[in-house]
Amino acid sequence: MQAIYASDPALSRGRLHAEEESTFRSCYQRDRDRIIHASAFRRLKHKTQVFIEHEGDYFRTRLTHSIEVAQVARTLAGALGLNGDLTEALALAHDLGHPPFGHTGEEALERLMAPHGGFDHNAQALRIVTSLERHYASFDGLNLTWETLEGLAKHNGPIAPLRGDGPIRGDLPWALAEYNARHDLELHTYASAEAQVAAISDDVAYNHHDLHDGLRAELFSTDELAELPLLKGCFSEVDRVYPGLNYYRRRHEALRRFFGLLVEDVIAVARARLAELGPGSPGDVRRAGRGVIRFSDEVFEQLKVIRTFLFHRMYRAPSVVAMLRDVTRVIDELFPFLMENTESLPKQWRKDVEEARGETELARIVCDYIAGMTDRFALQCHARLLGGDGGVLEAWR
Repeated sequence: MQAIYASDPALSRGRLHAEEESTFRSCYQRDRDRIIHASAFRRLKHKTQVFIEHEGDYFRTRLTHSIEVAQVARTLAGALGLNGDLTEALALAHDLGHPPFGHTGEEALERLMAPHGGFDHNAQALRIVTSLERHYASFDGLNLTWETLEGLAKHNGPIAPLRGDGPIRGDLPWALAEYNARHDLELHTYASAEAQVAAISDDVAYNHHDLHDGLRAELFSTDELAELPLLKGCFSEVDRVYPGLNYYRRRHEALRRFFGLLVEDVIAVARARLAELGPGSPGDVRRAGRGVIRFSDEVFEQLKVIRTFLFHRMYRAPSVVAMLRDVTRVIDELFPFLMENTESLPKQWRKDVEEARGETELARIVCDYIAGMTDRFALQCHARLLGGDGGVLEAWR
């Protein structure tokens, strides 16, 4: 049974372009299905999470990460009486805007696009689902509901705080500001409880699976993990229940318990905050003035210790940093080359180039093209257009 503060598809604010709704799917189910069938969603299969896509079939990609986030989100939504379809749609779509090579690729594009309105992966996700997916006859994008678009834009919290008579717009990423100008997503408020669940599910998923992937890459040991906050208790419980368990099963059992601990903490805190707030509608959650789906303060502080450990031992491990330096160069060289040689863009992109007015519009087209690349395609494109492997592809062989 859905809670009174859950998003009700029958009360959706609708779509930018009016459509006849499905007779057997709710509007949020339809949003989820359109996301799954989007080209950008399929490309997540070959976009990196932490390790570059070639480095092993075991490691998470953006696609497997998104599926894991959706699993957590469905669990949380069910426990809290929220709309599972909207929550799942947001979880599946939350990483659509990531460029190749993960956060390293985003940092490179952010720097290159600084003179042209910047780059932000959340804003890019919105741009993909409202403009760049061009398959439907009647509109660009996927024409998702207002609630899904709102959740994509501000699942991490308000973006444009109020000042005077209206929200601030000047500091918004251009892709977000451009769409919001014609379809107000109320960026000064919090998002729905469903969007907040999708955001915390991302945190739960990566805090869990980055430990798995780091162990698999042998960047740290099981014994080191067993001394970290939260994990220490999980390992102790496994040792108590299963004394003498073999190495691989022991760490898997401990990480299972860590995963469950995070989920149970979010549920307990969310239930307490919702009971305190007493929202009578989804709008009351948006106007609460604070997020309601959170970790407890104690767990959050302990997670910061784990994240610091991962930062030094995994995200900044010498082998990872060396590869990230190489792939940064790929984007740094591709961007100016395509700006100067637009004939190298695919035919469907050259039409947009012909209509571009000025350098900024051209830069945004080139940025969209590069941001949509998978890891492997970016490397292949770099090798083909700039000659040779440039040392990057060669290192993979």
